[in-house]
Amino acid sequence: MKAGVLATGSVLVSAKIANAQEVIAFKLPDLGYPLDAMEPHIDATTMGIHHGKHHAAYITNLNTAVASSDDLKGKTIEALVGDLGAIKDAKLMATVRNNGGGHWNHTFFWDSLSPAARSGKPSDDLTAAINASFGSVVKMKEAFAVAAMTRFGSGWAWLIEKDGKLAITSTPNQDAPMMKGMVPDTEIGKPLLGVDVWEHAYYLKYQNKRADYVAAFWNVVDWSAVSKRLG
Repeated sequence: MKAGVLATGSVLVSAKIANAQEVIAFKLPDLGYPLDAMEPHIDATTMGIHHGKHHAAYITNLNTAVASSDDLKGKTIEALVGDLGAIKDAKLMATVRNNGGGHWNHTFFWDSLSPAARSGKPSDDLTAAINASFGSVVKMKEAFAVAAMTRFGSGWAWLIEKDGKLAITSTPNQDAPMMKGMVPDTEIGKPLLGVDVWEHAYYLKYQNKRADYVAAFWNVVDWSAVSKRLG
């Protein structure tokens, strides 16, 4: 009898774990590099808190939202944030917008970083596209810095591809350039590079000196990853 009870209990526990795994659709991605890999430009403490606390919280909140709606279960993060207008419940939509956007944006951000020694430079194709749209890589960086510095409060600055050309834009909070209907049409495009200008991304090292953080950011951009996003 005891063995039977234990066996049954194990089956029930296994079933609960399986169900929990079905509900939890999104997981915190591995960085792919040590927390201190971006030093001295981005410190290890900030990376640890940013990734392990802030990004993790977005995922927890997103999974809770997805679990509450059969219509959202099984969708990719791109499908969720790219078609927010399909979510008719305003509160649920706002939760997915903020936390789904936070998950997508941060995953994109981590994948855009590389230790300074391996950051490289834009590919020939990307350099040509930047030159055609901005005049030079230097001028693109200047426009990018303006977008980052003039984003009031929390948000992002982006290099995007739009209608065959490149453009600089910025979005508030955790909005992203693919969120049609949520951001202005002028902000819509394919993200190639983004920098997080929420204070949690830089305040421990740079305090109120956002400009210094944005300038340092170029030292750890993974240009190989950015170049592959073109086209």
